[in-house]
Amino acid sequence: MARYTGPVCRLCRREGIKLYLKGDRCFSEKCAIDKRPYAPGQHGQGRKRNSEYGQQLREKQKARRYYGVLEGQFERYYEEASRRRGVTGETLLELLESRLDNVVYRLGMAASRKEARQLVRHGHFSVNGRRVDIPSYLVREGDVVALREKSREAGRVKELIELLSSRTIPAWLQLDAENLSGTVLRKPAREEIDTPVEEQMIIEHYSR
Repeated sequence: MARYTGPVCRLCRREGIKLYLKGDRCFSEKCAIDKRPYAPGQHGQGRKRNSEYGQQLREKQKARRYYGVLEGQFERYYEEASRRRGVTGETLLELLESRLDNVVYRLGMAASRKEARQLVRHGHFSVNGRRVDIPSYLVREGDVVALREKSREAGRVKELIELLSSRTIPAWLQLDAENLSGTVLRKPAREEIDTPVEEQMIIEHYSR
C-alpha cells in the first residue's frame, strides 16, 4: 500500500502549523517548526502568495497530511462525504476520524497517527474480536477496538500502555484501560474534532 515516506517535519513547516506527525517530539524543543517557522526549500522565507485557490489548496493539503492520507484516498473520502446526508465538510472530517489508525491514536494507544498506522498494519489490533490490519478500516458506532492479547508484551507497546493514563480521550470514544480496549460510542461532533482546518474551503476546492 502506498504511503508517504519522506521527512514529516517538512510537511508541518510547509503548512505553517504543527500537524503532530512525530508524536512526543512535536511537544519538545526539537520540533522543527519551532526552530524554523517557515516553509522548506530555497524560497521558503520568500514572499507568500495568498490567492483564494491557494488558501483552499493549503487547507486540503493540511487535512490530508494531518490524517496521513494520499491524494487519491482523500478524493474518495470527499466523494463519499458528498453522497451522504448532512453537511459535506463535517461528514468528510467524520469519515477521516473514523479510520482505524486514527481511532487507535485517539485512544492513546499510539504516539502519532503514523505509529498507529504501523501498529495496525502489523496486526496488533482487533475490531469486535476480529483481527484487522487495514488502517483505513472505518469503525462504526458500538465497535470495540482492542489491543490483541499476544501483542501486549511487545517492547514499544508496553511503553505506550504505561502512558495511557496521561492521554486525553475524546468524548465520542470510551477507553477501557484495564482491558486495553476502546468503544466507539457515537459519531464525533464537529466541535469535538480538533483538526486545524477550515473544511468549507476544502469543499470549495473540489467544487471549482
